[in-house]
Amino acid sequence: MTRSAAAKGVPFSTSPILALTLPAWRSRVVLFAMFVAFCALAGRALWLQGMSKDFLQKQGESRYARTLELPATRGKITDRNGQVLASSVPVKAVWAIPDDVLEAPKEKIHALAVLLEMSEQELRKKLDSDRSFVYLKRQVEQESADKIVALGISGIETRKEYKRFYPQGEVTAHVVGFTNIEDAGQDGMELSNQKTLAGKTGSRRVIKDRLGHIVEDIEAIHEPHDGKDLTLSIDSKIQYIAYSQLKEAVEKHKAKAGAIVVLDVKTGEVLALANLPSYNPNNRAILTGAQLRNRVMTDTFEPGSTLKPFTVSLALDTNRVKPSTTFQTAPGIMTIGPATIHDSTPHALLSVAEIIQHSSNIGTSKIALQMPPQEMWEMFTTVGFGQQPKFGFPGAVAGRVRPFKSWRPIEQATMSYGNGISVSLIQLARAYMIFSRDGDLIPLSFQKVTEAPVGQRVISERTAREMRIMLESVVSPQGTAPKAQVAGYRVGGKTGTAYKVAGGRYDTHKYIASFAGFAPASDPRIIIAVMIDEPSNGQHYGGEVAAPVFSTVAMNALRALNVAPDSSVTSIILPTDGEKESM
Repeated sequence: MTRSAAAKGVPFSTSPILALTLPAWRSRVVLFAMFVAFCALAGRALWLQGMSKDFLQKQGESRYARTLELPATRGKITDRNGQVLASSVPVKAVWAIPDDVLEAPKEKIHALAVLLEMSEQELRKKLDSDRSFVYLKRQVEQESADKIVALGISGIETRKEYKRFYPQGEVTAHVVGFTNIEDAGQDGMELSNQKTLAGKTGSRRVIKDRLGHIVEDIEAIHEPHDGKDLTLSIDSKIQYIAYSQLKEAVEKHKAKAGAIVVLDVKTGEVLALANLPSYNPNNRAILTGAQLRNRVMTDTFEPGSTLKPFTVSLALDTNRVKPSTTFQTAPGIMTIGPATIHDSTPHALLSVAEIIQHSSNIGTSKIALQMPPQEMWEMFTTVGFGQQPKFGFPGAVAGRVRPFKSWRPIEQATMSYGNGISVSLIQLARAYMIFSRDGDLIPLSFQKVTEAPVGQRVISERTAREMRIMLESVVSPQGTAPKAQVAGYRVGGKTGTAYKVAGGRYDTHKYIASFAGFAPASDPRIIIAVMIDEPSNGQHYGGEVAAPVFSTVAMNALRALNVAPDSSVTSIILPTDGEKESM
């Protein structure tokens, strides 16, 4: 075309084909627009690289920097002598990036499943996830975790964590409690002292490569603070004695359950607390509600004759009776309104001291009916019955004492000997402090006490001394609990036998057998309360079922505490036919 135009004598610049038909200003507009765009891009680049450095840094870090949690070590739990009851053992959590793991050879996936103690199908199900992070197994032992790492599977990582270990297992289970997989307390002292034991987790920033491997430490954001150790009031030796003797009694009498608590009279410390059935907190794969129930704290029952000393002590303290005051209990039956009460063994004229010794319902009722209901109610509530316990222990129940204004004479009479009122075993044990401590009541503690507690006066010292003498007679050959005797020591206490309540009525075939007492009687150091639920092997009275447990535990506990004997009698004297307490 150029040649043709040239041949015709037409210059190239004036070729009609190349002639511009658009106005010249439009090209200038386009050029200006391109200049503005270039300036905008240059300004944005200057802003991002000069003024928005932090933003870009964060965007970059989000792709390679990670914040790792640094777990704190949970504090140990020890008994009063430093014996470890709970400690944390380092383990590993195994986690995965599913997309990376699924690319691994089949034989490595199989080996991984074996080390994780799961089927290959179960493992692949966990890996078949849309999430970028999944836990395969928590609390894996260190040895197994090392073998998993040695497989070299891309996308498999481990994280340090802790697993709680309980050296004494089922013996201390209901005192210490347990933690969940997140190392948080779920029951017992593990729960009630969660904040103290747990500590505070820390964190640090690291750089990871595309495979998730840490290639550089950046900084520590927060240092972890380990939890504080907790020293309990429990004495491991006494705890084991109490648990083993309770277990023996439950098995011997084919009982449904049992509970026992041992208190230090001087300090209010709980030296032992055990329940049956129990469980092993190190292996909780199969647990039942019956195993988890802390019956000492959460179960209430009618205390039966173990409540008679409180009725009698009130009458003594208000000078309505003396230990020598007599009451006619013959012929062993007493009618109050439409109801009749009776004694298991009929007696005639009994003194107040003999009413306690022989556990007479009729004698106790006659004493109670001399007093205003309000005074009895105040006595019961002052020693803690019907009141929410403040022991610093989860699940403790208040029990039940009905308002005195609604009491009828028959109800006042039956409550005087422990029917129509409900208490927990630990409430009953603490209430016996007033007889053991010369009339005052002190708080209980599950932690070791360093200072002597201040007591609350409930009855006079004179009344407390008189009651100790009466309660000591209960364990004599003439009383209802000769099997509670302890060779070499003077002891005192009271038996209790009560029908169980089912469907709002008494089941006359099911019993609660109990015993609460102290030792040595000359200067009490310990209080022991025992409850056996539904003994069904031919014996059901507290003097037959619960008193022997008290005897063995008291003997061993006094020796463990280095308490000197206060009696020259070195053998237990039993009657040929022991007397039974009234129901």
